[in-house]
Amino acid sequence: MIRVVIAEDQSMILGALAALLEIERDIEVVGQAATGPDALALVERTKPDVLLTDIEMPGLTGLDVAGELRAKSSTARVIILPTFARPGYLRRALDVGASGYLLKDSPSAQLAEAIRRVAAGGRAIDPTLAAEAWTEPDPLTDRERQVLRLADEGCTGEHIARQLTLSEGTVRNYLSEAIGKLGAANRVEAARIARQKGWL
Repeated sequence: MIRVVIAEDQSMILGALAALLEIERDIEVVGQAATGPDALALVERTKPDVLLTDIEMPGLTGLDVAGELRAKSSTARVIILPTFARPGYLRRALDVGASGYLLKDSPSAQLAEAIRRVAAGGRAIDPTLAAEAWTEPDPLTDRERQVLRLADEGCTGEHIARQLTLSEGTVRNYLSEAIGKLGAANRVEAARIARQKGWL
């Protein structure tokens, strides 16, 4: 049996994915999580073969979880299952060690086959997204992305500085760099552009 943990913050989608996969004779859903930290803890506790995760989740994104698992040398292989086709997400997913990347509207048979391929040590990546992923490189550094994401969530410069143990001046510099790189007028527009392209 291929043991799978599903991480998805929308309960209806989480339930539907679990129900679809339980139909497969060789796949067993051993856990479900609605937040990034819960997904990380669940993977560490249940030691699944595959983690199937959304990107946008409370606490930690699916990409953050994949990166943490890689840093901890987890044996769980990760398939990212986003809602939107944003090529920047795919590049970042591969950078943090994800083995699969499919959209949520993929046919269920394709998803089950992707889980089997990834569990066997292979890769399963939507070919259309793979072609698009290399057309426009992500200009943001990891630190610029962190600062811009927190600013987009409504955090003040002081709060961002405290959370990331930086000075407020350094936070302003990172925001200024991100805004300039994205050709935006302000942090709100910069966050919107970065999110649309899958860089945030």
